[in-house]
Parts: sequence; C-alpha cells; structure tokens
Amino acid sequence: MWVGRFGRIRTPLGGARRGAVTTALTCAALLAGGLAGATPAAAGGGDDPSPVRVAPGVEYRSFTLPASHGPARAHLLTVDLRDPRVRLDLLYPGAVAARRTVSAMADAAGAVAAVNGDFFNITETQHPGVEATGASVGPAVASGRQLKAAVPDGQRFGPALPPGTHTPDVFGVGVDRRARLDRLDLHGTVRTEHARLPLGGLNQYALPVGSVGAFTSDWGTVSRLRSVCGTDTDRAAPCSTDTHEVTVRAGRVVATADTPGAGPVGAHETVLVGRESGAQALRKLSVGERVLVRHRLVAADTRVPFRFAVGGYPVLRDGRPLPGLDPLTSAVRSAVGVSDSGYRLHLLALDGAPEFRSGLTIAEVAQLMRELGARDAFSLDGGGSSTLASRDPGAPAVTVRNHPSGGIERPVPNAIGVFADG
Repeated sequence: MWVGRFGRIRTPLGGARRGAVTTALTCAALLAGGLAGATPAAAGGGDDPSPVRVAPGVEYRSFTLPASHGPARAHLLTVDLRDPRVRLDLLYPGAVAARRTVSAMADAAGAVAAVNGDFFNITETQHPGVEATGASVGPAVASGRQLKAAVPDGQRFGPALPPGTHTPDVFGVGVDRRARLDRLDLHGTVRTEHARLPLGGLNQYALPVGSVGAFTSDWGTVSRLRSVCGTDTDRAAPCSTDTHEVTVRAGRVVATADTPGAGPVGAHETVLVGRESGAQALRKLSVGERVLVRHRLVAADTRVPFRFAVGGYPVLRDGRPLPGLDPLTSAVRSAVGVSDSGYRLHLLALDGAPEFRSGLTIAEVAQLMRELGARDAFSLDGGGSSTLASRDPGAPAVTVRNHPSGGIERPVPNAIGVFADG
C-alpha cells in the first residue's frame, strides 16, 4: 500500500502551506487519483491508489493534493538505481539546438519512462531577425558525452533563480551510478601559435561578453548568431557588432568570417565564435595557422564524472528547502528528487488540465519532495513543457500521463530518460 511505501512522510514543519502538503500526502493513500493501470491521462483516467510497475525498479503513480492556489495533481515516477537493470540518461533530438516531444524522444531511444528536462531558448522577440535556437540553458551530458556548457545567469530563460544558484547547476548520475546535484564548470583553452585564450563557452546559445566560444558537430545546423546577443546580465540587450568566427579543421584554420554563420559543423571541425575582445583575438588568426582547442566539463563538488546530466536549479539540499524560494507564484512544474544516498529518484510532473492548472509554488514543490523522502531536489522546466510519460506493462510505446497545459506536447531540447532491462 502507498502509506507503507512512503512511511517517511513527516509531520508538518510549520505554516499552513506546509501542513496542506503534508495532509494531502497522508490522505493520498485513500484518495489518490491514479491514472496508471486504467486509461491514459489524455482519456480522463480513474482513481487507483496503488503504484503501477512500469519495469524492474520503476513505478508510476498519481495523486491529487490541496495547495495554496487550488488543487494540484502530481504524476510521479519512482526509480531504484540499486537495481542493476535500471539506468538514467539524457534524451535529446541528436543536436543541442533542436527540439522534439518527450514521448517521441523516449520511444526513439527505447526508454520506459521520461520527464522533460531543462529550460531553453524558446523565443527571440527582443532580437528581430535572430533565430531562436531551442538550445537548453544549462550543461548537458548524454551517455558520458559532454554536449554543452551553461549560458551566463543573465541569459537564461525561465523564472528567476533562487539566491545562491547558477546556470551551471545540474542534476545527474555519475559513473558511480549515484544520482546527485552538482555544478558543471567549463574548463577549456584555445591555443594558437602566439597566444593561449580561455574558452568561454561550448555549444551555447549565449556567450559571455568578451569571450570565445566553441561549436562542435553536437550543436546542429541552427545559426550561431544568437550566441553574440545580449549581455551577461541582460538577455534582451542588443546583439554585439564586434564579432568574428574561425573554422578549425584537423588543427588548422580553414575559414574566417566577420559574422557567426549557420549550417552543420563537421565531425572533425570546431567553429570558434568571438565577441568584443574575443573577436579581436580571433581576427589575428590566418588560414593555415595551427590552433588547438580543448574543453571539458568538471563537477565542481565531487569531481566524479557524470554519465548523464541536465540543467535546472536546486530547490532542496540536505533535506532543507533553499532560502528564498518563491512561496507566491504558482505554476505547472516538473522536478526530480534524490534520496537513499543517490540511489532512489522521484521524477515529478504536475498536471496542466484546467482544473489543476494553478499548480504549485516552487516552495511547495520543495516541500512536496521533502515529504516524499528526498534529501535533494532540482527544478526542471515547467508550464507547457511539463510532461511525464511511461509505458504500460507490455506496451511498445510510452503514454503521456499528465495533461500538458498547452493542450498538446511541447517540443523540448532534452528530457530525463529512464531505461530498464527485463
């Protein structure tokens, strides 16, 4: 039964809002509105308080709870990483600057379940004529492949970051199979025959002012022009007019341009984009000159390499909600919680149906994760992006369990995929 499984539900920690969340979870054992095991969420669903086994080590359930702005319905995947048949990985469309629906990415990769991932560059209304890239805000690692680094804090899309958090913050699973929150910092250099330049970005839709960024074949075909727009503190600031681009193939400069271009980057190529002082440094390079570009993402706290990582922002650390979490703004949200020393995960997406669309505040999300037993929790993209999908037992494809608030699934740049053998 559900109460037994979530025996760690605690008494209220103080305050009416916290009490409401705790009471709702306690009552959910009897009143949970479960869509699993019956009809898919899109068809209306029924009530079933029992968890449904999706695959070995993976369970799904849903429940309704009262919240500060009205009732909310939560869809929850519980994943046991102690089971050797279970793993997590990043789902993405094959390029950083691309988007696809969560269900399509899950089915293409053979995942048994998934929840949407990071916030992303969804629009460019402030920069007419500049193409929105669809690329995510934070770092991304898939199957150990380091795809991209984080944009500057002031260039992110999504709600304001809680105090003390930054765009390089990630949730992921290390090569030790333990899930954790950490920060992935970019360490990189551009070595020329005359200078050694720090690398300011890797496959990012926004580069720091005065920096040089690297674009590889992982970026995709979308224009790189967006990377020189805005500033470190103002996403809407005009695009830089002092830019330069250099294409390096097999260690030598093969082309230069004054404006960032578009199109695919070859498997053995790196395109360097500079703005302001970074552009001035790149202008000194000539075709045929030797250039060596190195880059890696380093876990700041543990130094344990990530096999999988996705951006967002922390809301709970060591069992305590972060100070300064917004207790007022309510929305449809997605999040992930970590418990049992990094071996148990709680993947959450709220329902966007009209009767539940008020959602939760981010403070309520942190408290909900705490009541579920998480020691650490991480907010993912929300609103129309919030999507949770899982397979019915024996089914060949996933079913979207929540109602996306836009009425249909929104294409997103990445998602957390759950894989299970057997």
